[in-house]
Amino acid sequence: MSAIGKIDLVVPTTVIDVNGHVNNVQYVQWMQDAAMAHSAELGWPQERYAAQGRTWIIRSHTIEYHHSAYAGEAITIFTWVASFEKIRSLRKFKFYRAASDTVLATAATLFVFCDQLTGKPLSIPREVQQAYTVVSRQDEP
Repeated sequence: MSAIGKIDLVVPTTVIDVNGHVNNVQYVQWMQDAAMAHSAELGWPQERYAAQGRTWIIRSHTIEYHHSAYAGEAITIFTWVASFEKIRSLRKFKFYRAASDTVLATAATLFVFCDQLTGKPLSIPREVQQAYTVVSRQDEP
């Protein structure tokens, strides 16, 4: 298990927009996919949260696009937890194309830990926090 999650993929033609590169909306989908895969790898799949009546709700996303990605390219999505507060957690992402040593985009999602039925924020339990290693800025990929 790793403090930094990683997904390798080849960009499918189905995510290319009218400008000939990956559509900006696709990055948000990939962020969700990477976050959920990393969480599951660390022992917290969505089903485990649901069994406890808990969930993460997204407060905000930020994405900065640096370079475009194109169909057929191999890219890597890195993700890690950057902070925990009482009810919030900041998860960061880096989209990277190794073939050209290029950072395509950087992003972050601010999550709020909530009761699944009411949507009300809850304190993040110790057992959840202990599953994730907070990655400091100097240790980011």
